[in-house]
Amino acid sequence: MSAFFIHPSSVIDENCAIGKGTKIWHFSHIMTGASIGENCTIGQNVMVGSRVLIGNNVRIQNNVSVYEGVVCEDDVFLGPSVVLTNVINPRSAISRKNDFKTTIIRKGATIGANATIVCGNEIGSFAFIGAGAVVTKSVLPYALIIGNPGKHVGWMSEYGHQLHFDENNIAICKESHQEYLLEKSVVKRVK
Repeated sequence: MSAFFIHPSSVIDENCAIGKGTKIWHFSHIMTGASIGENCTIGQNVMVGSRVLIGNNVRIQNNVSVYEGVVCEDDVFLGPSVVLTNVINPRSAISRKNDFKTTIIRKGATIGANATIVCGNEIGSFAFIGAGAVVTKSVLPYALIIGNPGKHVGWMSEYGHQLHFDENNIAICKESHQEYLLEKSVVKRVK
């Protein structure tokens, strides 16, 4: 018995690393050199490009292409039809394979359905990108980004709830009871 599940309709190229407990669903393609961690879910019609690095417990929903140059750390969520890019100025007649930009999606970040992440940016730990947002610059940890172009409109807890800071710059997540401190536009979990 295999340590992971691959639906028979999916194509897995040679020399891929797939972690224990990972599930790869219908019509997906994992390309040579991709590395997928443990306990991940790769939805229907997902393409994971060559040399892409995906951490543990990552959820990639249906219809997402994760191109070469993308790194997803542990516990990342990519919603349905998220768009990730790897070239700033593509042209069909000009090869830019040597110009791929790195996009890093840090631990615990969530990217909502149909959001677009322009390459070369970093999405901070536990950041939350709203559905349909277009991210054109790097995002701070815990930041809530919505709109086109994406705008920073608030802060999110590790549990996925919007944080509201008091006059002492302290916020407590109502569901998890985690406490956060906002100092100089940086959010830190303090307990």
